[in-house]
Amino acid sequence: RLGAVNTVLFENGRLRGFNTDGYGIAKAIKEEFNFGFKDKRVLVLGAGGAGRAIAVQAALDGAKSVAIANRTASKITAIAAEIAGTDCLPVELTPAALAKVMPHVDLVINATSVGLKEGESLGLPAALFSPRLYVYDTIYRPAETALLKTAAAAGARTANGLSMLLHQGARSLELWPGCKAPLAVLRRALRAAVYGERQP
Repeated sequence: RLGAVNTVLFENGRLRGFNTDGYGIAKAIKEEFNFGFKDKRVLVLGAGGAGRAIAVQAALDGAKSVAIANRTASKITAIAAEIAGTDCLPVELTPAALAKVMPHVDLVINATSVGLKEGESLGLPAALFSPRLYVYDTIYRPAETALLKTAAAAGARTANGLSMLLHQGARSLELWPGCKAPLAVLRRALRAAVYGERQP
């Protein structure tokens, strides 16, 4: 359903493909915000590989609606076909178009690459955000993107993509050897590798 594979398991002489993106974002949202996609109105920014995986997972988990904002409308159409049965709204990725949608969503997830470079911004004004919104950015370096800074300044609860990366990796480890991933150990190692944090 996600249309891509990022983990391959060799099993009885055969190859089995898995995708841990959907699992990773679902676990991350639960960890960061203490809720799942079920009955939530979700806005996904970006319709590339990550955006597709997030939109499909949200639909599979029972999201009330999934709005997808992208500059290329054809990519949204392809995802909408995958999540038929879930209320799917295509949105142009501009502040004006998003201003009409944001008051009607609960959770905003950035799945674009905008923000990876220092100073990059989607150009979304603080007026689009409010304290009732939850905003997740799949980017984890820098730790706080321009999107997260703007959303947090408006009172929204925010989180970056490190938790998604953690749970994606943990799921892959569990698929390969078939044992429980040591999340606390992985989390410390990940924070040390990405942010240089050292903990005992």
